[in-house]
Amino acid sequence: MNVSVKNDPRQLMQALFSAAVASAAPGRLMDCSLIPDRSATRTVVVGAGKAAASMAQALESCCPGPLSGVVLTPYGHAKTCIEIEVLEAAHPIPDAAGLRTAKRMLDIAVSLDEGDLMLCLLSGGGSALLTLPIEELSLTEKQQINRQLLESGADISQINCVRKHLSRIKGGRLAEAAWPGSTFTLMISDVPGNDPAVIASGPTVADHSSCADALLIIDQYGIELNARVRNLLSDGSLETPKPGTAKLTRSGHRIIGSPELGLSAAATYGREKGFLIHNLGDQVVGESRQVGVEHALMLHDMIKTNADTSPLLLLSGGETTVTVRGPGRGGPNREYLLAAAQTLNGLPGAWGIACDTDGLDGSPDAAGAVIGPDTLARAAALGLDAQTMLSDNDAGTFFSVLDDAVVTGPTCTNINDFRALLYVPPT
Repeated sequence: MNVSVKNDPRQLMQALFSAAVASAAPGRLMDCSLIPDRSATRTVVVGAGKAAASMAQALESCCPGPLSGVVLTPYGHAKTCIEIEVLEAAHPIPDAAGLRTAKRMLDIAVSLDEGDLMLCLLSGGGSALLTLPIEELSLTEKQQINRQLLESGADISQINCVRKHLSRIKGGRLAEAAWPGSTFTLMISDVPGNDPAVIASGPTVADHSSCADALLIIDQYGIELNARVRNLLSDGSLETPKPGTAKLTRSGHRIIGSPELGLSAAATYGREKGFLIHNLGDQVVGESRQVGVEHALMLHDMIKTNADTSPLLLLSGGETTVTVRGPGRGGPNREYLLAAAQTLNGLPGAWGIACDTDGLDGSPDAAGAVIGPDTLARAAALGLDAQTMLSDNDAGTFFSVLDDAVVTGPTCTNINDFRALLYVPPT
C-alpha cells in the first residue's frame, strides 16, 4: 500500500474529488468535431447552466467563428468570451435577470431562418436559470414554487417535470421556436441516467412527461399553485412538445460529460493508490441521510469480507435529496456524511468525502465536507450534538465548526454529487 494513503487520508480524499471534477472540465470536453454540421448560414449560440460560460469559452477556443449569441450562468460563474455574451442570474431561486435573458434566448430562436443553426450549451443549473414562466404565473409565484419544490424532497426529474410545464422555454419549446432553423445541443449531464429531457429541463428536447404527471407531483408534495394554473394543467393546455413533433425534427443533441466520467477518474486514481474499488454507479438517489446510513453499513460489510486487508474505496454518484424539516443550513452531501459518521461511529481507519462537483452543496459556502474516525469525538468536545444538528438540517454548521467543510468555490462544471467512503486498515 502506498505510504501516503496511510499518512494523509484527507489529502487523498481531496485528490479523488479533484480528479472527478477535472474529468468534466469543459476545456477537456469541448471539440468542434462534436458539431455535426458546420455549413450553417449563421450559427448563434445560446446556453444556460453552471458550466455554460466555460463551455462557451472552450467553444470559442476550438471552433473558429463567426459566432454570436448569449449564455446564462449563475452569479460568480462568468468567463471571458470574445464573440458570445456571458450573462449571470440567480440560482437556484430565479430572479429578473434570468427572466430577461431567457426571453432574449427565445427571441433569438424565433429569429432563425432555414439554414441557420442554434447551438445550445446546457449543463446542470440551467433549469432554474432559464426562467420564463407561462403568462399566468408571475416571477414571484415562480420563485415560490421553485423554493417549495427544492425543500420538498422531490428528485430532480420530478422538479423539472413541473418546471417544464410551467415554462415558455423548457420541455422542447426553445427548439420548437427555432423552426425552420436547426438546433444542436451539447450537454454536460448532472442527472441520474443522463436523460436529455431532464438536463436543464430539456429546452431543446421532446418531453415524455405530461401535464397529468406534473399535477401528480404538485399534489404529492403539497406545492401551492394558483387556481388558473391548476386548471390549465388539468385540461392539458400546458402540454409540452412530444416525441414526433414536426418542429423538433431538426433538433439533435449530444451528451459530452456525465457523472460516470467523474467516478471513473476517481476509480482510476484510487487503483493507482492500491485501493480495492466498489463503484455503486452514478444513479444513486434517495433521502441523503438514509443513503449515508446505507453506505456506511456497506463499508462495514466490505471490511468484514476483506481477507487481504487491502485499503477499500466505496464510490457513488447521482443525486440525493433533502426534505427540509429544520432551520439549519447545509446540503445533501453534508447530510449524507453526518448520517454516515454516526453509523460508522468512530470506526478506526474509516474516512469519507461527499461534495457537489459544481462546488456548491446547496449553498455557496461549501462544496461538501470530509469525515474521519475522530469526527464525532471532536464534535462532542466542542459541544456539538450530531443527531440534533442532523434533525435540524444543520450539517453545514456542524462541519464548518469542525473546519471539515470542503470549500472550492464554483468549479464551472457540474456532473452531480461525488461521494467516497474509504477504509485504510490501521497499522
